[in-house]
Amino acid sequence: MNILKIAVDAMGGDYAPKEIVAGVEEARDRYPEIEFDLYGQIDKVKPFLTTSDRINLVQADEVIAMEDEPVKAIRRKKQSSIVLAAQAVRDGEADAFFSAGNTGAILAAGLLIIGRIKGIDRPGLTTTLPVLNNPDQDQFLMLDVGANADTKPFNLYQYAILGKYYAQTVMGVENPRIGLLNNGTEADKGDLVHKATHEALANAKDLNFIGNVESRELLNGAADVVVSDGFSGNAVLKNTEGTALSMLKLIKQSIMDGGLGGKLGAALLKPTFKAIQAKMDYSQYGGAVLLGVKAPVIKTHGSTKAETVANTIGQIKSMLENHIVDDVVTYFGEHSDEMIAAKEALK
Repeated sequence: MNILKIAVDAMGGDYAPKEIVAGVEEARDRYPEIEFDLYGQIDKVKPFLTTSDRINLVQADEVIAMEDEPVKAIRRKKQSSIVLAAQAVRDGEADAFFSAGNTGAILAAGLLIIGRIKGIDRPGLTTTLPVLNNPDQDQFLMLDVGANADTKPFNLYQYAILGKYYAQTVMGVENPRIGLLNNGTEADKGDLVHKATHEALANAKDLNFIGNVESRELLNGAADVVVSDGFSGNAVLKNTEGTALSMLKLIKQSIMDGGLGGKLGAALLKPTFKAIQAKMDYSQYGGAVLLGVKAPVIKTHGSTKAETVANTIGQIKSMLENHIVDDVVTYFGEHSDEMIAAKEALK
């Protein structure tokens, strides 16, 4: 059995280290082929560890807080759990890096310590979201959702390629439909960046590009992979999360204000409400992946708890077993001339 090793930032997240440790133990019990190195302050991590089977604790004296400036923190806090875990991946001591901590610091560690794949200008942050109204599709991939606020057409072109590989290898989607997030479906919609990107993707021979998609159609399954600049993608992601939470709160409040009849009706519909909540829970799909770096770098929400940690580790396992990073390296190596030509054309 091929043993995989994951370097985990045990100190990152609102409920760390307790929920991180609990999630790692749950994943350890699910996946006998995975070992874990937990980086953190051992005196704070160890009390939550039930058993040390396939879990190794590594002392990290410093912690990068959520409010720390990312690049400065990576450079100054050399003994932090994020930095040490990323260095372990860089040095081949672990296969992947996982954290629920400071997003900017995780991205900086992925780029500055682990490093980007040759030929990729700007790695993108991707996440998986649910599809609510399509029986033939239960999820879609979106990138970039926050790694790069300022994005050029060539970056978006490369995101389409990265998204295609992830959708095929991890999500199991054959010939995924690629859509470009825009303010209309017509080919001439959007600013100069999006118009140029649309033309490049439409002319790409090995991409199943379906054109522009609007944000209101994303949860209906408009595409399997949605390509976006990091600013727009992050705004859409947060709006989707906020709308889902607000709707659930609105339903609950309406039930509480509806008197006895409303509460009785809600009791009868409880299984339906639970099914809706489960469908809208994107955390079941795992964390956000920084695509385009030399090893899997995965970040989950700061409020992540044990079940999501375990689910995310399952996502990492799938990435490693399907050799997605190796496939991307091979693709960009074999198509270097094509990438150079595309970059020149999209200047």
